[in-house]
Amino acid sequence: MKALEMVAPGTALREGIESILDARTGGLIVIGDPEELSFLNSGGIKLDIDYTPAFLYQVAKMDGAIILNTNSTKIAMANVQLMPDPTILSHETGTRHRTAERVSKQTDALVIAVSQRREVVSLYVDGAKYILEDIPVVLAKANQALATLDKYRTRLDQVSTRLTALEFEGGVTLHDVLTVMQRSELVTRMAVEIERYIVELGSEGRLIEMQLEETMVGAAAEKAALVHDYLAEYSDEGFASALDQVGRLPHQDLLDFGCLAELLGYDRKLNTLDYSVSPRGYRIMGRIPRLPKLVVGEIVKEFGGLDELLAATDAELEAIEGVGEIRAKDIREGLRRLQEINLVDRYLQT
Repeated sequence: MKALEMVAPGTALREGIESILDARTGGLIVIGDPEELSFLNSGGIKLDIDYTPAFLYQVAKMDGAIILNTNSTKIAMANVQLMPDPTILSHETGTRHRTAERVSKQTDALVIAVSQRREVVSLYVDGAKYILEDIPVVLAKANQALATLDKYRTRLDQVSTRLTALEFEGGVTLHDVLTVMQRSELVTRMAVEIERYIVELGSEGRLIEMQLEETMVGAAAEKAALVHDYLAEYSDEGFASALDQVGRLPHQDLLDFGCLAELLGYDRKLNTLDYSVSPRGYRIMGRIPRLPKLVVGEIVKEFGGLDELLAATDAELEAIEGVGEIRAKDIREGLRRLQEINLVDRYLQT
């Protein structure tokens, strides 16, 4: 991602690469600490000049590699013959690309190979290769992914609205919870994929970024509140671990409700359709305006669950530290409005 960000449209480095492409001269650019890379060098011209796209284009006319400093603000050397370890396995066939792959495997440097004949830019980091695509192609992929994300988010909102209704009615099953968790994680993963496109698009990806931010409002908080509410045995360590493990699940395991149930501390062999669970109330109270998280924590600690909160008297609610008479009324009004809004949402969705 850092490599893509460095060569994104709008950057000085990308401008220099585009000039090399247009001239069809080809080039090999190594970005890293010149001192740490010196053991690979044979010959070359020491320049140590400020980087500009024009200078990069000019020195690329020479046959050897170009070495830039770590943040690509200076051109350290030009016309360098690189001598990486020849025993390092390389799947490339061309001399320039084979050298680029070996240097990236042998050092921490970012290596950019600009093909002279095919007009292709290849990035190498830690031996991994990524071919830069044309901006219109990346834009098309980003827009397609954004449309898919919009559908995923709509479905997430639907199952989330249904879960909220069931929470107020006291009829939640583990299957309902896992459905929302699965959808929430799928939305998160799709957003991460789009973020990669945004980085690659650079200045061309601002509109995509704005649309992504709008689509993802509240998604992370929804997932965290869900784990807060339904973790079988709650602890701060268990909460953080469950969120981390959900994010690391392979895609196939994410589709398996048994795996998801196990992450929340339940037996993976449970019949999730019949197993009733009760929320602690974090998810619902998190939607009440101007209600601090510390107060939410105190309420959950006092009552233990949403059902108990809904059944509590005004006096019991007011007695909790940080609540008082005015905030108690705000909580009651907030819960009432959430129930009304949820009923309207469910009606509109059907």
